[in-house]
Amino acid sequence: MPAHHRRRQVFRYLPVLPAVLLLLVFLAGPVLWAFHASLTNAGLTGRHARNPEWVGLENYQRLLQDPVFPLSLALTVLFVAGSAVLGQNVLGLALAVLMRRARPVVSATVGTAVVAAWVLPEIVAAFAAYAFFSRDGTLNQLLGRFGAAETDWLYAVPMAAVILANVWRGTAFSMLVYRAALNGVPAELTEAAHVDGAGAWQRLAFITLPVIRGSIATNLMLVTLQTLAVFTLIWVMTAGGPANGSTTLPVLAYQEAFKFGDIGYGTAVASVLILIGALFGAAYLRLLREQKP
Repeated sequence: MPAHHRRRQVFRYLPVLPAVLLLLVFLAGPVLWAFHASLTNAGLTGRHARNPEWVGLENYQRLLQDPVFPLSLALTVLFVAGSAVLGQNVLGLALAVLMRRARPVVSATVGTAVVAAWVLPEIVAAFAAYAFFSRDGTLNQLLGRFGAAETDWLYAVPMAAVILANVWRGTAFSMLVYRAALNGVPAELTEAAHVDGAGAWQRLAFITLPVIRGSIATNLMLVTLQTLAVFTLIWVMTAGGPANGSTTLPVLAYQEAFKFGDIGYGTAVASVLILIGALFGAAYLRLLREQKP
């Protein structure tokens, strides 16, 4: 290849060089450090904090013997499936479809109410959810007007409470994605289907959803990865309890690393979480590529 062609190829990649460097420093670096720390007995304090020793796969062997790990893995899958895949994704799509047909005043009011929860700082949203589900909270106050007995929802059904809180917190993102996607559905397609006698559900199932399938896959990937990393909401509401009844993998990693001071074991849990996120991301990216003509 001539020299001027090689120089031209190099110059084409220069604009993306700052982004690549930032990714290496702030993403790849911490990920590699986490994998390295998971292979040591690093501690938060004491001798192992100063001079951690190489222990190989010992922390991962502990994971297989830890009875809390499979419970945390199952609760993480339940949390992601319930609050992201079903809750935020389906509710966001339903709101976007209904808001297209609603009057502008209703659409603007509902949109503002939904987005308000999304723009709240996570810690504020977590305290609001805690105040709603706690024994003396808003939910019991409302149910008490109908004679219902007082229930400690965060103790009785902790996973249901955090799933509903995360649905409330994150549905706005899916709603905005689907509102933008629905604006790209050609009106002539739905009108032609309507003229041919297709009902509302048939137009949604056979016209709208196939047209926006790329946006559906993108939204599923983003909300799944966001939900896998949710920590503050769960920690403020239940702290992983009661009896590890809401201990997802981020909560378990935090407890092991910073509550019990075992950085090596905590980063091993975090490394498993990173691998799960990478698997979900790869699956969704493959789905997106298959949809391209």
